[in-house]
Amino acid sequence: MTAVVPLPRGPYTPRATPLDLPPGAGTPSSRTVFSAAHVVADPYADIAPDDPAAVDWESTLAFRRHLWSHGLGVAEAMDTAQRGMGLDWAGAAELIRRSAAEAKAVGGRIACGVGTDQLPEGPAPTLAEVTAAYEEQLALAEEHGVQPILMASRALVRAARGPEDYLATYAHLLRQASEPVILHWLGPMFDPALEGYWGSTDLDEATDTFLKVIAEHPDKVDGIKISLLDAAREIDVRRRLPGGVRCYTGDDFNYPELIAGDERGFSHALLGIFDPLGPLAAHAVRVLDTGDAAGFRALLDPTVELSRHLFQRPTRFYKTGVVFLAWLAGHQDHFTMVGGLQSARSLPHLATAYELADGLGLFPDPDLAAHRMRALLAVHGGAR
Repeated sequence: MTAVVPLPRGPYTPRATPLDLPPGAGTPSSRTVFSAAHVVADPYADIAPDDPAAVDWESTLAFRRHLWSHGLGVAEAMDTAQRGMGLDWAGAAELIRRSAAEAKAVGGRIACGVGTDQLPEGPAPTLAEVTAAYEEQLALAEEHGVQPILMASRALVRAARGPEDYLATYAHLLRQASEPVILHWLGPMFDPALEGYWGSTDLDEATDTFLKVIAEHPDKVDGIKISLLDAAREIDVRRRLPGGVRCYTGDDFNYPELIAGDERGFSHALLGIFDPLGPLAAHAVRVLDTGDAAGFRALLDPTVELSRHLFQRPTRFYKTGVVFLAWLAGHQDHFTMVGGLQSARSLPHLATAYELADGLGLFPDPDLAAHRMRALLAVHGGAR
């Protein structure tokens, strides 16, 4: 039996056996499900905090193969991959190139984030500069045959004078896109620099502008991803979408009910929490494929406590917990992040994440996870 782990709030006896969820069970059919995937840093790179990120490419791609093997799609170069929080555009571009090639090699589904993060911080750019930055990234995604996800832009917040500038910018980009894209509305809880996106801090007004973009170009919008942590608003937007435009939930607090849906519709998924939950999430949606909504909820509802813990305020630091769980699960050999973001969450926070994830049976090797948790506690002087 695995030895007790001396967590900060008291001794914890790890779960003896993990969930039995082998790969190869197939792709869910009733919902399109993407996991936004993290990147694995190179822990031996001799770099300063302000230097470009050093990525362990093989471990990063191996994690994507893990997700694909369970039938999930990969949402690449997104917020979960630390875009704007350690990974710059040059790193993201290389990530897109490598992941696109890997997806083609293994037959995995992939969509990639495109934005404007090559623009420098400082004075507000012009709308023309914002548009050109988007175009550059959109061209890269299309060159490599991946579905683009038009990410919310910090630069556009600084450049836009009101809703009309958002409407004009997105209209231009959608006309240029060769295939339907996914639009992404990332709330300020994930990135404070996105406060007032769509030209207003009033969410009703912002929602109207967002929906107007879609209504004017429904043939160029595959779907929308909403990351506002507001289930009622997502359901309202979902019901107002033109026919054929999907809603991909990005709500890491309320995803089971939103994916299950109601008599008037449901959400697909594009979620950061499906990075650590990948095999379980894919299995749960396959249960939903059979029409067993109760069975789906029985599998996913217990994971919400872990997700809400990882995404607690400051929400943007959820990536630390995601990478921490990947380390404990054996998907990488270290707990180091680009930009040094492994320091963004406290030891008690990480200990609780370990306990909740272990209780769910998420670790393929509970003994390894317990050993690594004890090692982390010892390094921080917490093993007693």
